[in-house]
This record gives sequence, C-alpha cells and structure tokens, in this order.
Amino acid sequence: MPDPVQVRSMFSRIAGTYDGLNRGLSMGIDQRWRRRVVRAAGDLRGARVLDLCCGTGDLSWLFARSGAQVVGADFTMEMVQRAPAKAPAEARAAQGGVTFVQGDAQALPAPDGTFDVASVAFGIRNVLDPERCLQEMKRVLRPGGKALVLEFPPPGRSPVAQGFKLYFKHVLPRIGGLVSGDRDAYRYLPRTVLAWPKPDAFADSMRAVGFEDVGFETMTGGIACLHWGTRPA
Repeated sequence: MPDPVQVRSMFSRIAGTYDGLNRGLSMGIDQRWRRRVVRAAGDLRGARVLDLCCGTGDLSWLFARSGAQVVGADFTMEMVQRAPAKAPAEARAAQGGVTFVQGDAQALPAPDGTFDVASVAFGIRNVLDPERCLQEMKRVLRPGGKALVLEFPPPGRSPVAQGFKLYFKHVLPRIGGLVSGDRDAYRYLPRTVLAWPKPDAFADSMRAVGFEDVGFETMTGGIACLHWGTRPA
C-alpha cells in the first residue's frame, strides 16, 4: 500500500524530469492513451471536468483543447506548479481552460454533483485508498456523469505485454534512475503495476461503489486499460 508522504516526496523529487521521461520511456504512446480517454468522454464543449492526480497537466490540457472547463488536482505541488506553462493554443481556441489546484483525491474540495466528467490517468495506483477515490469521483459527478480511469494493469500473457513487463522491471528503472537521479522512484512504478488489480477486478470495484454501465478497454496489447462508469441518475 503506498505511503502518502513517501509518494508525495518521490513525485516532488522527479517533477523536473517527469515529462521528458514520460515521453521518452513510453515512446509517446502515453499521449495516445490519454487522447483515447478524451474521446471516451464524448462531447466536451462547455463540460465541467475534474482531472485527478493530474501531475503536470497532460490530460487536463487535452480536455481543455476539446472545449471543457477543467479543474486539475494533484497532491504534489511541484507537479501542479509546472502545469500552467503547458497551455496549448488549441485550448484557448476551443475556449476551454484549466484551473490547477493542490488536492487530495480521497477528500476532494468540491461540492456534490459539480462535474460532468471525473478522470484519473496513471494516478489511482498512488492513492492510499483507491476505493475512497472512486467514491469521491462518484460524489462530485452530476447524476449521469462519467468516470474515466486510465491505468496500467498487471501485464497479461500476450507477447507485447510480456515484453513490456521485462522492459518495466529491468530497463525503465535503470534509464529513469540515470536521467532523474532517483532510481527508487522508477523501481516504485513496476512494483505498483504488478500489484494492481486485473481489469475485471477493478471493474468490480467500480460497481461496488455504485457506478453503472461499467466497462473497460485494454490498449496496446494489454499494456494500458481504460475503465469507465456513470453515476446513477
């Protein structure tokens, strides 16, 4: 189970190299997965979106490019502080925007029924109580609002997934550690992925907290998984 103090400290330490390593180590595929999240949200023009564990704002700004008004929240201030500088011109043209705040995914500073969409990308693994995070996502959604969770599931049996597992366990920690100067941070990533529930089990967790129309889609040979559900009307 993640220790919140240690996790916050870890992300604070690697904030400066986080974006570059994400792009390099994933060969840019991470952005393709995030764009799939935005498409799954549907028509976002004028929608209110909460992006949890937003990091430096990649998914938040993609939502804004589609015309949404976004709140990006993360409990690591050093990450949040880097996000506003990444504003793309497309977000301004679409009249979408993002407000970034420091916030705990287990105790969101928002009233019930505030948002049309609540998302979390590659962050719920770092939350002390993922079920509490899902409950909070449901609470702040309006009736009929959609929750979207993008995460790395434990690698399956496909050749792509098994190759990624070897890369995750042996190559990524070495490169990430050398570039960031923090090898422990990039050992943490594969540990949490291997301990994460399989897609079917996480879908059951979403149903257990009260989401309806729950489903999921694996991507890139099972490397990533997009989950969705709606708050009952």
